[in-house]
Amino acid sequence: MTSLRLTTRVLVIGSGIAGATCALQLAEAGNEVTLLTAAECLTHNNSSLAQGGIIYTAGPGDEKQLINDILTAGWRQNYKKAVRLIAQQGPQVVKDILISKIGVPFHKNPDGSWNMTREGGHSQKRILHCADFTGRAIMEGLAKAVENSPNIRILYNRTAIDLITTHHKSTDLDLIYNLVNQCVGAYVYNDTNHSVETILADYTVMASGGAGQIYLHTTNTKDSIGSGLAMGGRAGAVTRNAEFVQFHPTVFYHKSKQSFLISEAVRGEGAKLVNAAGEAFMPRYDSRADLAPRDIVTRAIQEEMLHTGEPCVFLDAANYVKQDIAERFPTIFNHCLQLGLDIRKNPIPVVPAAHYFCGGLLTDMKGHTSLERLYAVGECACTGVHGANRLASTSLLEGVLWGYNAAEDIASKKARSVLSRKILNSIPDWESPGDNNNEDPALIAQDWAAIRHTMWNYVGITRSSVRLKRALSDLRNQYKHLQQLYSETRISKQLVDLFHGSQAAYVITMAAMRNRNSQGCHYRIS
Repeated sequence: MTSLRLTTRVLVIGSGIAGATCALQLAEAGNEVTLLTAAECLTHNNSSLAQGGIIYTAGPGDEKQLINDILTAGWRQNYKKAVRLIAQQGPQVVKDILISKIGVPFHKNPDGSWNMTREGGHSQKRILHCADFTGRAIMEGLAKAVENSPNIRILYNRTAIDLITTHHKSTDLDLIYNLVNQCVGAYVYNDTNHSVETILADYTVMASGGAGQIYLHTTNTKDSIGSGLAMGGRAGAVTRNAEFVQFHPTVFYHKSKQSFLISEAVRGEGAKLVNAAGEAFMPRYDSRADLAPRDIVTRAIQEEMLHTGEPCVFLDAANYVKQDIAERFPTIFNHCLQLGLDIRKNPIPVVPAAHYFCGGLLTDMKGHTSLERLYAVGECACTGVHGANRLASTSLLEGVLWGYNAAEDIASKKARSVLSRKILNSIPDWESPGDNNNEDPALIAQDWAAIRHTMWNYVGITRSSVRLKRALSDLRNQYKHLQQLYSETRISKQLVDLFHGSQAAYVITMAAMRNRNSQGCHYRIS
Protein backbone atom coordinates (compact mmCIF):
# COMPACT_ATOMS: atom_id res chain seq x y z
CA MET A 1 0.00 0.00 0.00
CA THR A 2 3.03 2.28 0.31
CA SER A 3 3.56 4.46 -2.78
CA LEU A 4 6.54 6.49 -1.60
CA ARG A 5 9.54 6.11 0.67
CA LEU A 6 11.82 9.11 0.86
CA THR A 7 14.46 10.69 3.07
CA THR A 8 14.87 14.37 3.81
CA ARG A 9 17.04 16.56 6.00
CA VAL A 10 14.01 18.08 7.79
CA LEU A 11 10.35 17.07 7.79
CA VAL A 12 7.95 19.88 8.77
CA ILE A 13 4.41 18.73 9.58
CA GLY A 14 2.10 21.71 9.11
CA SER A 15 2.17 24.86 6.97
CA GLY A 16 0.84 27.62 9.23
CA ILE A 17 2.95 30.60 10.27
CA ALA A 18 5.25 28.50 12.50
CA GLY A 19 5.79 25.66 10.04
CA ALA A 20 6.17 27.94 7.01
CA THR A 21 8.64 30.24 8.81
CA CYS A 22 10.68 27.26 9.98
CA ALA A 23 10.74 25.68 6.50
CA LEU A 24 11.72 28.95 4.83
CA GLN A 25 14.57 29.68 7.23
CA LEU A 26 15.91 26.15 6.93
CA ALA A 27 15.77 26.27 3.15
CA GLU A 28 17.58 29.58 3.01
CA ALA A 29 20.34 28.03 5.15
CA GLY A 30 20.76 25.35 2.50
CA ASN A 31 18.76 22.53 4.09
CA GLU A 32 16.52 20.17 2.14
CA VAL A 33 13.00 20.49 3.63
CA THR A 34 9.85 18.45 3.08
CA LEU A 35 6.74 20.40 4.13
CA LEU A 36 3.41 18.65 4.68
CA THR A 37 -0.01 20.27 4.51
CA ALA A 38 -3.36 18.54 4.90
CA ALA A 39 -4.94 21.07 2.56
CA GLU A 40 -4.68 21.78 -1.16
CA CYS A 41 -2.79 25.01 -0.58
CA LEU A 42 -0.56 26.57 2.07
CA THR A 43 -3.07 29.17 3.25
CA HIS A 44 -5.88 26.90 4.44
CA ASN A 45 -5.01 26.97 8.15
CA ASN A 46 -5.75 28.76 11.41
CA SER A 47 -2.94 31.27 10.84
CA SER A 48 -4.77 32.60 7.78
CA LEU A 49 -7.94 33.10 9.83
CA ALA A 50 -6.24 35.39 12.38
CA GLN A 51 -7.93 38.77 12.11
CA GLY A 52 -6.58 41.03 14.85
CA GLY A 53 -2.84 41.32 14.34
CA ILE A 54 0.60 40.50 15.66
CA ILE A 55 2.44 42.11 18.56
CA TYR A 56 5.26 44.47 17.59
CA THR A 57 6.22 47.23 20.03
CA ALA A 58 4.75 50.40 21.49
CA GLY A 59 8.22 51.94 21.52
CA PRO A 60 11.16 52.28 23.93
CA GLY A 61 10.41 50.83 27.35
CA ASP A 62 7.51 48.66 26.16
CA GLU A 63 9.36 45.39 26.73
CA LYS A 64 8.79 45.38 30.49
CA GLN A 65 5.13 46.36 30.11
CA LEU A 66 4.52 43.64 27.52
CA ILE A 67 6.03 41.06 29.85
CA ASN A 68 3.69 42.20 32.60
CA ASP A 69 0.65 42.09 30.29
CA ILE A 70 1.46 38.53 29.18
CA LEU A 71 1.99 37.38 32.78
CA THR A 72 -1.22 39.04 33.95
CA ALA A 73 -3.30 37.48 31.17
CA GLY A 74 -1.69 34.08 31.84
CA TRP A 75 -2.45 34.22 35.57
CA ARG A 76 1.32 34.17 36.15
CA GLN A 77 1.45 30.49 35.27
CA ASN A 78 3.70 31.43 32.33
CA TYR A 79 7.31 30.34 31.98
CA LYS A 80 9.04 33.68 32.59
CA LYS A 81 12.09 32.83 30.52
CA ALA A 82 9.86 32.23 27.48
CA VAL A 83 7.91 35.43 28.13
CA ARG A 84 11.13 37.45 28.30
CA LEU A 85 12.32 35.83 25.07
CA ILE A 86 9.18 36.73 23.13
CA ALA A 87 9.20 40.30 24.47
CA GLN A 88 12.91 40.81 23.74
CA GLN A 89 13.35 38.99 20.42
CA GLY A 90 9.84 38.93 18.99
CA PRO A 91 9.71 42.45 17.52
CA GLN A 92 13.07 42.01 15.77
CA VAL A 93 11.97 38.74 14.14
CA VAL A 94 8.74 40.40 12.99
CA LYS A 95 10.83 43.15 11.44
CA ASP A 96 13.37 40.81 9.83
CA ILE A 97 11.00 38.11 8.55
CA LEU A 98 7.58 39.62 8.03
CA ILE A 99 8.39 43.25 7.25
CA SER A 100 11.77 43.18 5.51
CA LYS A 101 11.87 39.71 3.94
CA ILE A 102 8.20 38.94 3.19
CA GLY A 103 6.95 42.50 2.87
CA VAL A 104 3.65 42.06 4.72
CA PRO A 105 1.63 45.24 4.06
CA PHE A 106 0.85 46.19 7.65
CA HIS A 107 -1.35 49.27 7.90
CA LYS A 108 0.36 52.66 8.19
CA ASN A 109 -0.76 56.13 9.20
CA PRO A 110 -0.69 59.00 6.66
CA ASP A 111 2.69 60.09 8.05
CA GLY A 112 4.19 56.66 7.33
CA SER A 113 4.27 55.41 10.92
CA TRP A 114 2.75 52.08 11.87
CA ASN A 115 -0.95 52.15 12.70
CA MET A 116 -0.99 50.25 15.99
CA THR A 117 -4.12 48.83 17.58
CA ARG A 118 -4.89 47.49 21.03
CA GLU A 119 -6.71 44.35 22.16
CA GLY A 120 -7.97 42.88 25.43
CA GLY A 121 -5.33 42.51 28.14
CA HIS A 122 -2.93 44.98 26.50
CA SER A 123 -1.95 48.18 28.29
CA GLN A 124 -0.61 49.80 25.11
CA LYS A 125 -1.30 50.03 21.40
CA ARG A 126 1.42 47.70 20.10
CA ILE A 127 -0.28 45.45 17.56
CA LEU A 128 0.46 45.57 13.83
CA HIS A 129 -2.46 44.73 11.56
CA CYS A 130 -3.66 44.54 7.98
CA ALA A 131 -7.21 45.79 8.53
CA ASP A 132 -8.93 42.64 9.88
CA PHE A 133 -7.19 40.05 7.68
CA THR A 134 -3.70 40.10 9.18
CA GLY A 135 -3.23 36.34 9.23
CA ARG A 136 -4.25 36.00 5.59
CA ALA A 137 -1.83 38.73 4.52
CA ILE A 138 1.04 37.12 6.43
CA MET A 139 0.32 33.63 5.12
CA GLU A 140 -0.02 34.79 1.51
CA GLY A 141 3.47 36.29 1.75
CA LEU A 142 4.97 33.26 3.47
CA ALA A 143 3.26 30.82 1.09
CA LYS A 144 4.66 32.61 -1.95
CA ALA A 145 8.18 32.54 -0.52
CA VAL A 146 7.92 28.86 0.42
CA GLU A 147 6.53 27.88 -2.97
CA ASN A 148 9.37 29.69 -4.73
CA SER A 149 12.10 28.02 -2.66
CA PRO A 150 14.07 25.37 -4.57
CA ASN A 151 15.02 23.62 -1.30
CA ILE A 152 11.44 22.97 -0.14
CA ARG A 153 9.43 19.98 -1.34
CA ILE A 154 5.74 20.64 -0.61
CA LEU A 155 3.46 17.63 -0.24
CA TYR A 156 -0.21 18.63 -0.40
CA ASN A 157 -3.23 16.66 0.89
CA ARG A 158 -1.03 14.81 3.39
CA THR A 159 -2.05 13.76 6.89
CA ALA A 160 0.60 12.51 9.30
CA ILE A 161 -0.51 9.22 10.84
CA ASP A 162 2.24 8.40 13.30
CA LEU A 163 5.74 9.54 14.23
CA ILE A 164 8.50 7.04 13.50
CA THR A 165 10.85 6.50 16.43
CA THR A 166 13.71 4.12 17.05
CA HIS A 167 11.87 2.64 20.04
CA HIS A 168 8.40 2.51 18.57
CA LYS A 169 8.97 1.44 14.96
CA SER A 170 12.53 0.17 14.55
CA THR A 171 13.15 -3.57 14.16
CA ASP A 172 16.83 -3.28 15.14
CA LEU A 173 17.49 -4.51 18.70
CA ASP A 174 20.53 -2.24 19.13
CA LEU A 175 18.28 0.78 18.53
CA ILE A 176 15.41 -0.58 20.59
CA TYR A 177 17.62 -1.20 23.62
CA ASN A 178 19.36 2.17 23.33
CA LEU A 179 17.95 4.31 26.13
CA VAL A 180 17.72 7.37 23.87
CA ASN A 181 14.52 7.27 21.81
CA GLN A 182 14.85 9.24 18.55
CA CYS A 183 12.24 10.55 16.15
CA VAL A 184 13.29 9.75 12.56
CA GLY A 185 10.26 10.85 10.53
CA ALA A 186 6.62 9.93 10.09
CA TYR A 187 4.14 7.72 8.29
CA VAL A 188 1.96 9.95 6.14
CA TYR A 189 -1.40 9.36 4.47
CA ASN A 190 -1.70 10.62 0.88
CA ASP A 191 -5.34 11.63 0.48
CA THR A 192 -4.93 11.98 -3.30
CA ASN A 193 -4.06 8.38 -4.11
CA HIS A 194 -5.12 6.87 -0.76
CA SER A 195 -1.73 5.40 0.08
CA VAL A 196 0.63 5.56 3.06
CA GLU A 197 4.11 7.03 2.61
CA THR A 198 7.21 6.54 4.74
CA ILE A 199 9.17 9.78 5.20
CA LEU A 200 12.46 9.48 7.07
CA ALA A 201 14.14 12.64 8.33
CA ASP A 202 17.18 13.75 10.31
CA TYR A 203 14.89 16.16 12.17
CA THR A 204 11.11 16.40 12.41
CA VAL A 205 9.25 19.62 13.26
CA MET A 206 5.68 19.27 14.49
CA ALA A 207 3.69 22.35 13.46
CA SER A 208 0.26 20.78 13.17
CA GLY A 209 -1.77 23.53 14.86
CA GLY A 210 -4.54 23.43 17.42
CA ALA A 211 -7.42 21.26 18.59
CA GLY A 212 -10.55 23.40 18.30
CA GLN A 213 -12.45 20.90 16.16
CA ILE A 214 -12.83 18.47 19.06
CA TYR A 215 -15.36 21.00 20.44
CA LEU A 216 -18.92 21.55 19.27
CA HIS A 217 -18.38 25.24 18.51
CA THR A 218 -15.02 26.51 17.26
CA THR A 219 -13.34 29.12 15.11
CA ASN A 220 -10.76 26.59 13.84
CA THR A 221 -10.32 25.04 10.41
CA LYS A 222 -11.39 21.42 9.85
CA ASP A 223 -7.93 19.90 10.33
CA SER A 224 -7.41 21.38 13.82
CA ILE A 225 -8.10 18.16 15.69
CA GLY A 226 -5.10 17.96 18.06
CA SER A 227 -3.07 15.61 15.85
CA GLY A 228 0.27 16.94 17.12
CA LEU A 229 -0.75 16.36 20.73
CA ALA A 230 -1.94 12.84 19.87
CA MET A 231 1.07 11.79 17.77
CA GLY A 232 3.70 13.40 20.00
CA GLY A 233 2.19 12.03 23.18
CA ARG A 234 1.85 8.57 21.65
CA ALA A 235 5.53 8.62 20.66
CA GLY A 236 6.60 9.53 24.19
CA ALA A 237 7.01 13.32 24.10
CA VAL A 238 6.03 15.14 27.30
CA THR A 239 2.85 17.25 27.14
CA ARG A 240 2.09 20.27 29.29
CA ASN A 241 -0.87 22.58 30.09
CA ALA A 242 -3.30 20.56 27.96
CA GLU A 243 -6.20 21.66 30.18
CA PHE A 244 -5.85 25.30 29.11
CA VAL A 245 -8.17 25.63 26.12
CA GLN A 246 -9.01 29.23 25.32
CA PHE A 247 -12.50 30.15 24.18
CA HIS A 248 -12.85 33.29 22.09
CA PRO A 249 -15.62 35.40 23.61
CA THR A 250 -17.01 36.93 20.41
CA VAL A 251 -17.99 34.60 17.60
CA PHE A 252 -20.85 35.53 15.26
CA TYR A 253 -24.06 33.85 16.44
CA HIS A 254 -25.47 32.23 13.33
CA LYS A 255 -26.31 28.71 12.21
CA SER A 256 -23.50 28.24 9.73
CA LYS A 257 -21.02 25.42 9.05
CA GLN A 258 -18.03 27.22 10.58
CA SER A 259 -18.14 29.84 13.29
CA PHE A 260 -16.98 33.26 12.17
CA LEU A 261 -14.70 35.17 14.52
CA ILE A 262 -15.37 38.78 15.44
CA SER A 263 -11.90 40.09 16.17
CA GLU A 264 -10.95 41.36 19.60
CA ALA A 265 -9.64 44.41 17.78
CA VAL A 266 -13.27 45.53 17.37
CA ARG A 267 -13.42 45.95 21.15
CA GLY A 268 -9.93 47.43 20.99
CA GLU A 269 -11.37 50.20 18.81
CA GLY A 270 -14.13 50.89 21.33
CA ALA A 271 -16.99 48.43 20.74
CA LYS A 272 -18.87 47.29 23.84
CA LEU A 273 -20.61 44.09 24.81
CA VAL A 274 -24.28 44.63 25.61
CA ASN A 275 -27.15 42.37 26.59
CA ALA A 276 -30.57 42.20 24.93
CA ALA A 277 -31.65 45.23 26.97
CA GLY A 278 -28.76 47.26 25.55
CA GLU A 279 -26.85 47.39 28.85
CA ALA A 280 -23.04 47.39 28.62
CA PHE A 281 -22.56 44.64 31.19
CA MET A 282 -18.78 44.04 31.30
CA PRO A 283 -18.05 46.69 34.01
CA ARG A 284 -20.10 44.52 36.39
CA TYR A 285 -17.61 41.66 35.92
CA ASP A 286 -14.21 43.34 35.67
CA SER A 287 -12.75 46.82 36.07
CA ARG A 288 -11.10 46.49 32.64
CA ALA A 289 -14.56 45.98 31.17
CA ASP A 290 -14.52 45.01 27.48
CA LEU A 291 -10.72 44.94 27.37
CA ALA A 292 -10.33 42.33 30.10
CA PRO A 293 -8.44 39.13 29.09
CA ARG A 294 -10.37 36.58 27.05
CA ASP A 295 -11.04 34.05 29.79
CA ILE A 296 -12.74 36.68 31.93
CA VAL A 297 -14.82 38.08 29.05
CA THR A 298 -15.85 34.58 27.98
CA ARG A 299 -17.12 33.64 31.42
CA ALA A 300 -18.88 36.99 31.77
CA ILE A 301 -20.75 36.36 28.53
CA GLN A 302 -21.68 32.87 29.67
CA GLU A 303 -22.96 34.21 33.00
CA GLU A 304 -24.91 36.95 31.27
CA MET A 305 -26.57 34.44 28.92
CA LEU A 306 -27.48 32.18 31.84
CA HIS A 307 -28.87 35.15 33.78
CA THR A 308 -30.97 36.57 30.94
CA GLY A 309 -31.91 33.30 29.28
CA GLU A 310 -30.88 34.72 25.91
CA PRO A 311 -28.98 32.55 23.38
CA CYS A 312 -26.35 35.25 22.79
CA VAL A 313 -25.16 38.73 23.74
CA PHE A 314 -24.32 41.58 21.37
CA LEU A 315 -21.20 43.48 20.38
CA ASP A 316 -22.12 47.08 19.67
CA ALA A 317 -19.68 48.69 17.26
CA ALA A 318 -22.26 50.95 15.63
CA ASN A 319 -22.63 53.23 18.65
CA TYR A 320 -19.11 53.09 20.03
CA VAL A 321 -16.48 52.72 17.28
CA LYS A 322 -15.46 56.12 15.96
CA GLN A 323 -13.58 54.90 12.87
CA ASP A 324 -15.14 53.94 9.55
CA ILE A 325 -16.17 50.38 10.45
CA ALA A 326 -16.36 49.15 6.86
CA GLU A 327 -12.82 50.40 6.16
CA ARG A 328 -11.23 49.26 9.45
CA PHE A 329 -12.92 45.84 9.49
CA PRO A 330 -13.75 44.98 5.86
CA THR A 331 -13.75 41.20 6.32
CA ILE A 332 -16.10 41.31 9.30
CA PHE A 333 -18.28 44.00 7.74
CA ASN A 334 -18.73 42.14 4.44
CA HIS A 335 -19.33 38.77 6.10
CA CYS A 336 -22.02 40.18 8.35
CA LEU A 337 -23.56 42.12 5.45
CA GLN A 338 -23.84 38.90 3.44
CA LEU A 339 -25.86 37.49 6.32
CA GLY A 340 -28.15 40.53 6.34
CA LEU A 341 -26.55 42.52 9.16
CA ASP A 342 -25.13 46.02 8.71
CA ILE A 343 -22.81 46.42 11.70
CA ARG A 344 -22.65 50.17 11.08
CA LYS A 345 -26.28 50.30 12.22
CA ASN A 346 -26.91 47.23 14.36
CA PRO A 347 -25.08 45.32 17.12
CA ILE A 348 -23.53 41.93 16.29
CA PRO A 349 -24.95 38.81 18.00
CA VAL A 350 -22.03 36.89 19.55
CA VAL A 351 -21.30 33.78 21.63
CA PRO A 352 -18.05 32.12 22.82
CA ALA A 353 -16.38 29.27 20.88
CA ALA A 354 -13.25 27.13 21.28
CA HIS A 355 -10.41 29.10 19.77
CA TYR A 356 -6.83 28.45 20.92
CA PHE A 357 -4.94 25.60 22.57
CA CYS A 358 -2.53 27.07 25.14
CA GLY A 359 -0.83 23.75 25.96
CA GLY A 360 0.81 21.08 23.84
CA LEU A 361 4.13 19.30 23.44
CA LEU A 362 6.57 20.70 26.00
CA THR A 363 9.47 22.59 24.37
CA ASP A 364 12.41 24.75 25.29
CA MET A 365 13.39 28.11 23.82
CA LYS A 366 14.55 26.49 20.56
CA GLY A 367 11.58 24.21 20.06
CA HIS A 368 13.20 20.99 21.30
CA THR A 369 10.73 18.49 22.72
CA SER A 370 11.65 15.77 25.22
CA LEU A 371 11.88 13.32 22.29
CA GLU A 372 15.28 13.42 20.56
CA ARG A 373 15.23 15.05 17.09
CA LEU A 374 11.59 16.12 17.40
CA TYR A 375 10.83 19.85 17.51
CA ALA A 376 7.43 21.46 18.05
CA VAL A 377 6.43 25.00 17.06
CA GLY A 378 3.21 26.99 16.95
CA GLU A 379 -0.08 26.07 18.57
CA CYS A 380 0.75 22.37 19.05
CA ALA A 381 3.71 23.34 21.25
CA CYS A 382 3.76 24.45 24.88
CA THR A 383 6.58 26.98 25.18
CA GLY A 384 5.26 28.40 28.44
CA VAL A 385 4.50 31.82 26.92
CA HIS A 386 0.75 31.65 27.44
CA GLY A 387 0.48 30.14 30.89
CA ALA A 388 -3.16 29.65 31.88
CA ASN A 389 -4.56 32.03 29.26
CA ARG A 390 -3.18 33.50 26.04
CA LEU A 391 -2.83 37.26 25.65
CA ALA A 392 -4.35 38.49 22.39
CA SER A 393 -2.05 38.57 19.33
CA THR A 394 0.75 36.58 20.98
CA SER A 395 -0.02 33.46 18.90
CA LEU A 396 1.27 34.71 15.55
CA LEU A 397 4.32 36.18 17.28
CA GLU A 398 5.07 32.94 19.12
CA GLY A 399 4.67 31.00 15.87
CA VAL A 400 7.07 33.11 13.84
CA LEU A 401 9.65 33.38 16.66
CA TRP A 402 9.77 29.69 17.58
CA GLY A 403 9.62 28.69 13.92
CA TYR A 404 12.65 30.91 13.35
CA ASN A 405 14.53 29.68 16.45
CA ALA A 406 13.90 26.00 15.68
CA ALA A 407 15.19 26.50 12.14
CA GLU A 408 18.30 28.29 13.38
CA ASP A 409 19.01 25.47 15.84
CA ILE A 410 18.56 22.70 13.27
CA ALA A 411 20.64 24.60 10.70
CA SER A 412 23.49 24.81 13.23
CA LYS A 413 23.75 21.01 13.44
CA LYS A 414 26.41 19.21 11.47
CA ALA A 415 25.49 18.77 7.83
CA ARG A 416 26.13 15.03 7.68
CA SER A 417 22.94 12.98 7.82
CA VAL A 418 22.28 11.25 11.12
CA LEU A 419 20.10 8.68 9.37
CA SER A 420 22.56 5.81 9.37
CA ARG A 421 22.13 2.79 7.15
CA LYS A 422 21.26 0.82 10.31
CA ILE A 423 18.34 3.18 11.03
CA LEU A 424 17.15 3.31 7.41
CA ASN A 425 17.13 -0.47 7.09
CA SER A 426 15.40 -1.00 10.42
CA ILE A 427 12.30 1.08 9.69
CA PRO A 428 9.60 -0.95 7.94
CA ASP A 429 7.04 0.48 5.56
CA TRP A 430 3.53 1.01 6.86
CA GLU A 431 1.38 -2.06 7.34
CA SER A 432 -2.35 -1.43 7.42
CA PRO A 433 -3.71 -2.73 10.75
CA GLY A 434 -6.91 -3.91 9.04
CA ASP A 435 -8.17 -4.81 5.58
CA ASN A 436 -11.92 -4.30 5.92
CA ASN A 437 -13.58 -1.86 3.56
CA ASN A 438 -13.61 1.83 4.44
CA GLU A 439 -15.54 2.76 7.56
CA ASP A 440 -19.22 3.61 7.62
CA PRO A 441 -19.59 7.45 7.34
CA ALA A 442 -22.52 7.32 9.74
CA LEU A 443 -20.35 5.77 12.44
CA ILE A 444 -17.63 8.37 11.89
CA ALA A 445 -20.17 11.20 12.13
CA GLN A 446 -21.67 9.78 15.32
CA ASP A 447 -18.27 9.33 16.96
CA TRP A 448 -17.30 12.92 16.15
CA ALA A 449 -20.63 14.18 17.49
CA ALA A 450 -20.03 12.28 20.73
CA ILE A 451 -16.52 13.73 21.14
CA ARG A 452 -17.62 17.29 20.42
CA HIS A 453 -20.68 17.24 22.68
CA THR A 454 -18.69 15.61 25.49
CA MET A 455 -15.91 18.19 25.29
CA TRP A 456 -18.31 21.15 24.99
CA ASN A 457 -20.59 20.11 27.84
CA TYR A 458 -18.10 18.58 30.27
CA VAL A 459 -14.64 19.98 29.42
CA GLY A 460 -15.71 23.43 28.21
CA ILE A 461 -15.82 26.95 29.57
CA THR A 462 -16.85 25.81 33.06
CA ARG A 463 -15.77 22.46 34.53
CA SER A 464 -16.49 20.35 37.61
CA SER A 465 -15.30 17.06 39.06
CA VAL A 466 -18.57 15.36 38.15
CA ARG A 467 -18.47 16.60 34.56
CA LEU A 468 -14.83 15.66 34.08
CA LYS A 469 -15.33 12.15 35.50
CA ARG A 470 -18.24 11.63 33.13
CA ALA A 471 -16.18 12.91 30.19
CA LEU A 472 -13.25 10.66 31.06
CA SER A 473 -15.47 7.60 31.28
CA ASP A 474 -17.22 8.34 27.98
CA LEU A 475 -13.99 9.09 26.13
CA ARG A 476 -12.24 6.02 27.53
CA ASN A 477 -15.06 3.77 26.33
CA GLN A 478 -15.09 5.41 22.92
CA TYR A 479 -11.32 5.09 22.59
CA LYS A 480 -11.51 1.34 23.22
CA HIS A 481 -14.13 1.07 20.49
CA LEU A 482 -12.02 3.12 18.09
CA GLN A 483 -8.95 1.00 18.73
CA GLN A 484 -10.90 -2.03 17.58
CA LEU A 485 -12.24 -0.17 14.54
CA TYR A 486 -8.71 1.07 13.75
CA SER A 487 -7.30 -2.47 13.95
CA GLU A 488 -9.90 -3.88 11.55
CA THR A 489 -10.45 -1.12 9.01
CA ARG A 490 -8.37 -0.03 6.03
CA ILE A 491 -6.65 3.29 6.74
CA SER A 492 -8.24 6.56 5.58
CA LYS A 493 -7.93 10.24 6.41
CA GLN A 494 -11.32 10.17 8.14
CA LEU A 495 -10.22 7.32 10.39
CA VAL A 496 -6.83 8.91 11.19
CA ASP A 497 -8.47 12.25 12.08
CA LEU A 498 -11.04 10.55 14.30
CA PHE A 499 -8.37 8.51 16.08
CA HIS A 500 -6.25 11.62 16.68
CA GLY A 501 -9.24 13.69 17.81
CA SER A 502 -10.29 11.01 20.28
CA GLN A 503 -6.78 10.81 21.74
CA ALA A 504 -6.41 14.59 21.97
CA ALA A 505 -9.76 14.87 23.76
CA TYR A 506 -8.69 12.23 26.25
CA VAL A 507 -5.33 13.92 26.97
CA ILE A 508 -7.02 17.30 27.51
CA THR A 509 -9.68 15.81 29.78
CA MET A 510 -7.12 13.89 31.83
CA ALA A 511 -5.06 17.07 32.32
CA ALA A 512 -8.20 18.96 33.36
CA MET A 513 -9.06 16.23 35.86
CA ARG A 514 -5.59 16.32 37.42
CA ASN A 515 -5.46 20.10 37.83
CA ARG A 516 -7.80 20.96 40.70
CA ASN A 517 -6.81 24.64 40.68
CA SER A 518 -9.15 27.00 38.88
CA GLN A 519 -6.96 29.24 36.73
CA GLY A 520 -7.46 31.15 33.50
CA CYS A 521 -8.92 28.98 30.73
CA HIS A 522 -9.26 26.07 33.15
CA TYR A 523 -12.21 27.27 35.25
CA ARG A 524 -13.47 24.75 37.80
CA ILE A 525 -16.52 25.22 39.95
CA SER A 526 -15.68 22.09 41.94
